[in-house]
Amino acid sequence: MLAFLGFLTIIVLLVVIMMKKLSPAAALIIVPSVAAVIGGFGGKLGGFIINGIKSIAPTGAMFIFAILFFGILTDAGTFDPIIKKILKLAGNDPAKIVIGTAVLAMLVHLDGSGAVTFLITIPAMLPLYDSLGMDRRVLATVVALSAGTMNILPWGGPTLRAATALEMPVTELFNPVLPSLLTGLAFVLFIAYRLGKREKQRLGDIKIDINLDGQEKVDEEKQKLSRPGMFYINVLITVISIVVLITGKLPPTVIFMIAFAVTLVINYPNVKQQRERIDAHAKEALMMVSILFAAGAFVGIMKESGMIKEMAALAVSTIPDGLGKHLPFVTGIFSMPASLLFDPDSFYFGVMPVLAAAAKGFGISAVEIGRAAILGQMTTGFPVSPLTGSTFLLIGLTGVDLGEHQKKTIPYAFATTIIMLLVSIITGVISL
Repeated sequence: MLAFLGFLTIIVLLVVIMMKKLSPAAALIIVPSVAAVIGGFGGKLGGFIINGIKSIAPTGAMFIFAILFFGILTDAGTFDPIIKKILKLAGNDPAKIVIGTAVLAMLVHLDGSGAVTFLITIPAMLPLYDSLGMDRRVLATVVALSAGTMNILPWGGPTLRAATALEMPVTELFNPVLPSLLTGLAFVLFIAYRLGKREKQRLGDIKIDINLDGQEKVDEEKQKLSRPGMFYINVLITVISIVVLITGKLPPTVIFMIAFAVTLVINYPNVKQQRERIDAHAKEALMMVSILFAAGAFVGIMKESGMIKEMAALAVSTIPDGLGKHLPFVTGIFSMPASLLFDPDSFYFGVMPVLAAAAKGFGISAVEIGRAAILGQMTTGFPVSPLTGSTFLLIGLTGVDLGEHQKKTIPYAFATTIIMLLVSIITGVISL
C-alpha cells in the first residue's frame, strides 16, 4: 500500500508541476501532505514536515546569503569585465558561449558539489546570456548536464555511497568507468554545441549592449550602482570565498554570510544604500527559499512515512526472473529516471544492495550493479530530481520554471547515461 501510494505521489507531483497546474512550492507541500493523510499519517504529518525542513535548512540559509552576495557583486558591476572578456573570446557566437559554459561547470564541479557549481557558474554566465538574449533554459540544461556527469567522479556523493554500500574500494568501482565518463563529457560538449547552434539560428544577428572596446551602454541607475574601482577587491573576496568553500574550512552558510556582509559594506557604505540593495534581491531570495523549504517538507514526508523504503522493496520484487542475467544493463537503463523516485541514500543503501544480491544469484558481480547505477542515479539525474535541494538552487539561480527545466533537460540527461552505458558494455565494464 505504501509503495503504491509513494509512486502515485511522485507521479502526481511531476504531472502537476510539469503541466503547471500548481506552483512547485504548492505542489511540494500539498501533494505529499494529502498522500500522508491517505496513508494514515495525518497525526504525524507535522513531525514529518519539521524533520524534512531541518534537513534542508542549511541549504536554505546558504541560498539566502548566496543570492544577496552575488546580487551585490552584480549590482557593483563585478561581472561586467568578465563578460566582455568572454565575448572577446567567443564573439557573438552562442555555440562557443554554451560550450564555454559547459567547460566552466565541469571545471568547477571538480570539487564534487552541485551547489558550489551552480553558485559559481550561473551568476557568472547569466548576465552574458541575458545580454545576448539567449534562452535561460539552455544555461540551466548545460550546467545541469555538466555537473551531473562530473558527479560520477570518485569523490562524488553517488560513487562514494555505492562503494560504501558494496564494501569495496572506490577505485575498483570507478576506474573501469573512466572511459565511459570521458565519453559522456564529450557528449555533453556536443549537446552544448548543438544547443548553441540552435540559439544562433533563433537569434540571427545578435545585438548586444556590451561592445568589445570596453565601452558599456548602461542606464543611469546601473551607472550609479556600479563600483568599477572595487573590481579587484570584489574578485579577491569571491576567490577567497570559493577557495574556503571548496576546502571545507567553514560551512557554506557561514562563508556566504560573511562574504555578503563584507561586500555590502565596502561597496555601499551608506546604510540607506545597503537597505535598498537588500530589498532589491529579497524577493528572489524569499521565493526560492520558500521552494527549498517546501522541498524539505516533501522529502520529510516521503522518508519518514516509509514510502520511499517500501517503493524500493517493491521495485526490486517486481523484477522478472528472465531479466536477472541482464540486471546490470537494466540498472543502467533505469538509473537516471530512478533519480526522480529515490534520494541517493535510499537508492544506494536500500535499493542497490538488494539488486547486487540478486545479481550474485545469477552469477553476476555486484560491482557491475554499482557501476551501472552511478551512470545515472543522482549523477546525470541529480540536477533534475525534486528530491535534491541542488535542483531548486539551479532553477532559482537561472529563473527557470522546474517543469520547463525538467522537460528540456531530462531527455538529454537520459541520452548521456545511455551513451555511457553503451561504452561500458563495449569496454566490458558492464555485461549485457
